[in-house]
Amino acid sequence: MKFCQQLSSYLKNKKYTGYRLYQDMYEQAILCDQGGYDSVGITEHHLINILMMPAPLQFAVKITGATKKIKIITAVAVLPIHDMRVFAGEVIAAQMFTDNRLILGVGRGAFACEMAQLDSPLEDSREKFNESLEVLQKLLSEEEVSWHGKHYNFESLTVMPRPMTENGPSIMMAVLDPEGIYACTKRGFHIMTTPLSGDHQLMLDQVDGFARAKAELGDKGKDLSISLSRVAFIVKNELDRKEKIEMAYEYYSRFDNVFTGPGIVNKGMIKVLPRKQSIEELAESLLVCTAEEMIDKLSPYKEVGIDRVILNMNFGASHDDTMESIHRFSEDVIPYFS
Repeated sequence: MKFCQQLSSYLKNKKYTGYRLYQDMYEQAILCDQGGYDSVGITEHHLINILMMPAPLQFAVKITGATKKIKIITAVAVLPIHDMRVFAGEVIAAQMFTDNRLILGVGRGAFACEMAQLDSPLEDSREKFNESLEVLQKLLSEEEVSWHGKHYNFESLTVMPRPMTENGPSIMMAVLDPEGIYACTKRGFHIMTTPLSGDHQLMLDQVDGFARAKAELGDKGKDLSISLSRVAFIVKNELDRKEKIEMAYEYYSRFDNVFTGPGIVNKGMIKVLPRKQSIEELAESLLVCTAEEMIDKLSPYKEVGIDRVILNMNFGASHDDTMESIHRFSEDVIPYFS
């Protein structure tokens, strides 16, 4: 089982500045490369202070220049807000500039307030995403492409330069529903998923959807992988655990606002709103624990067939604490699973 560090930026206070935050993430990526992580993940979100990364492909290129082997996953690039004729060329260039270490994670968007401001309402984004993905794949795999659909209508053109590999970088699909996972796997995509606040059974159902499709594909599916995203942190003691859980609770009070709530944002800063889930219930669902406990909590994932765990440690802790958690995970946890 492999591990990815999600470089999910969270700007709690504007005084800290985006520049300092991105420098923190850059240093985290370098440490992960040195510490045996398989990959780092970069979100794409705009106009808000959590998961704040409007330029994931540019950041992937910057990381490549300071690392030796770590893969960079866009987790995820939001296709409905891009023009695929432009985006395809940007992806090809990023594949080259990252020395073919790029994995293109794609999704349709998650926050209604953000998508509405970008003229791609969330309620309409599934249809636009599906067409965008088809157009993107065709532009990457074929030289002469024309398209006549609902969201794209153009005559024959060729995206230049052409990809380093036959169909461009590997594509990873972000999907939560178990049957959606089954369908996307059957189409030949790697899978990125998370149970969010769901229970253990949901995670098992998600893995089952992937496993069924992969088995049905036979040799065609042998290289496909499933990655599971979880909030995680290596703590020093009970006091440290309590502190990190409180930080995570505030983070989720913002996250819920834009994910399932009213989307109240003031000058880019998401308002903290009351949560239905108690802090005790949240603590049960997160991987915020000692290294020894982390091994116990992650072992069932390996047993059921998870290929990669994507760890989000950026939910409000200081940069020094986050770097320490990344280091301790690489020293005490990764060797156990490798």
